[in-house]
Amino acid sequence: MKISVVIPMFNEARHIGRTLDSIRRAADFARLDYELLVVDNGSTDAGPHIAAEHGARVLEYPGLSIGALRNRGAEAGSGDWLAFVDADIEAPDDWLAIWKDVHEQRRADVFALECDVPADAPWFARVWQRRKLAADRRERLRDWLTTQNLCMARSWFERVGGFDERLLTVEDKEFTLRLRRAGARLLSLSAPAVLHWGYEQSWREWLGKEYWRQSSHLRLIRGNVRLRLLRFPLLCLGVAAFTLLALAALLFAYPLLAILALLPGLLAALALSLRQSVKYRQPVFTLQLAGLHWLRLHMGAAALCSGICKRPVRRPGRG
Repeated sequence: MKISVVIPMFNEARHIGRTLDSIRRAADFARLDYELLVVDNGSTDAGPHIAAEHGARVLEYPGLSIGALRNRGAEAGSGDWLAFVDADIEAPDDWLAIWKDVHEQRRADVFALECDVPADAPWFARVWQRRKLAADRRERLRDWLTTQNLCMARSWFERVGGFDERLLTVEDKEFTLRLRRAGARLLSLSAPAVLHWGYEQSWREWLGKEYWRQSSHLRLIRGNVRLRLLRFPLLCLGVAAFTLLALAALLFAYPLLAILALLPGLLAALALSLRQSVKYRQPVFTLQLAGLHWLRLHMGAAALCSGICKRPVRRPGRG
């Protein structure tokens, strides 16, 4: 069995060597035939040269969406299996061995390990990543998965037609939702985890990435008109509206009204935080996460308004 590992890349010279080395170790550990396909989106750093030095086949496709890059890589590959990995991810040695066992035991059709950040990442990056991690080591079937590391048979990729090339972000959620509707079982495993080395190193980068991640919600909703997908965008707009009301109340010297107007947004952020943090039973973590959610809700509202006004959203800068 051969696996084609597709890695979209843009200015990842700092990380691509580590990523490719970890994938090679994982493939060797699993005793799999493999090929490494780095699909470059017009990098201006040494990333393509480093990728080639580490044994990858580098494909040049500047200016395409992330979904299009993944599709081009899959088309160029010859493996029976496909794996999609971000260019700043370090995979554990047994990543592909676990996928091999999952496939052979028919426990799932699509597989991903959960993602963590290195211990020296800033607190906000660690808190934000930790919210996604399960508190135990149980396997879980999911409705959708992210693409930091995603394994499947090529037949599933072809069955749903690959990634939506029109989406700037959330293409992984849209793609795996289609896989789920097509009957695929999506399995997530919390340990071992892959490491995300491209974590946000500053508040500016964190806010920019959150704005970017929310920028394709309108297109995603148009293709999947479901109440579940509408909830978060509507929550973002509602929280932002209350914040604007609070600012107006302060402007006209109504401090009590300002506090009351802020409460719905703060409570919404706390509810989102509790949903993800209660399993840890750590109040400080819960409060930190609530603050990040409050900021994210406003980034989501700003991105939605930009989408409605059809303003272009720039790619966030690297840390």
